[in-house]
Amino acid sequence: MWHSPPVRQAADQPSRRAFFGATAAVAAAGLTAGCGPEIAPTTIAPVPPTGRFQAGIVAPQEAQTNVLVVVADLEDGVAIGSLLAELGKAVQALTAGTDARLLGFPSGDLTVTIGIGPRLVRMVDPALPGAVDLPEFAHEQIPPQARGGDLLMQICANDVMIPPIAAAALLDHTSNRLRERWRQSGHRGSTIPVDQGRTAPRNLFGFTDGIVGPHTTAQQQQNLWLPGPSPVADGTIAVIRRMNLDLPRFAALPIPVQEEIFGRRRETGEPLSGGTIATDPNLNAKTPDGRYRIPADAHIRRAHPTTAGVNLMLRRSYSVNDPAPGLLFISFQNDIQTFTKTLTHMTNGDALLSFTTTTATAPFLILPGFDDTRPLGSTLFHT
Repeated sequence: MWHSPPVRQAADQPSRRAFFGATAAVAAAGLTAGCGPEIAPTTIAPVPPTGRFQAGIVAPQEAQTNVLVVVADLEDGVAIGSLLAELGKAVQALTAGTDARLLGFPSGDLTVTIGIGPRLVRMVDPALPGAVDLPEFAHEQIPPQARGGDLLMQICANDVMIPPIAAAALLDHTSNRLRERWRQSGHRGSTIPVDQGRTAPRNLFGFTDGIVGPHTTAQQQQNLWLPGPSPVADGTIAVIRRMNLDLPRFAALPIPVQEEIFGRRRETGEPLSGGTIATDPNLNAKTPDGRYRIPADAHIRRAHPTTAGVNLMLRRSYSVNDPAPGLLFISFQNDIQTFTKTLTHMTNGDALLSFTTTTATAPFLILPGFDDTRPLGSTLFHT
């Protein structure tokens, strides 16, 4: 849900109020959020926050159940390099469970992924990947406050309590240097096994999301991670989009019509061209009477990389219920045109888009990985 920027007040009281207000809201939510499965803290493996790549993209392999994205702007005069380095240290403390602002909760498999928006990238070099804003597309109703932003914090965990607590801690840590634009929480629904220990979640339409993508190391090297130039090498480009879904109108359709819109079987996730859920769709397959088994306007045809003429993107989809039933879509790719060309191709004939309205969007350069000797953001900014 997007929010207007908070009104700043004197001294350092706002950050404390924001922090304790947020954590109080989390505690209240915990009294009513007992619908999800409980996972014992001892069963959750921690995810190292440092390394060649940032955590929260391909590590862990199976995306956590809960996500919170926070998009913010930098206040004027903020030293970007120092802020990012401090955020990196805060992420290390939070994921290690040593930050008192976790309020006694175990950090579990918490990951925090940090990205910077095009304005900040252009301050370094307008020719760098990540310097380009997204164009406007059809099926959008986006207020100015929910378009773009300077900084992304993607916070993931299997424990539903952890992302908002971690977000409050990070925003408190950046006291008066960041101004929040919008935030959105999301949850992965029930999943379907795909292959090699990989699963994919169902969306609110009842269909499976995120099946096609760069899932092997070789595919990720080719399609996901930036090869250079050196300041951005081992980063990636993220696109965040929140969409409202017209559930009543879609649910009123017969199941075969729903399946033709997606191009997959609703129950199994297998493409209409046959095979299993892991089978690449055969876009040339036809029925005996000459019709395409996957219709010309089916989502998996219009979004498929071969028909859009692009590389693979790694997609993470989460269901949202506030402010309306919908989808939080996050894609990672090493070329922004992988996303823009795909969406343009979808806009020109994807039957699914008539059931969606995008209400927030932003692109970000996900920074390269960091460690104790290489602070977060140090390849781009001086501390």
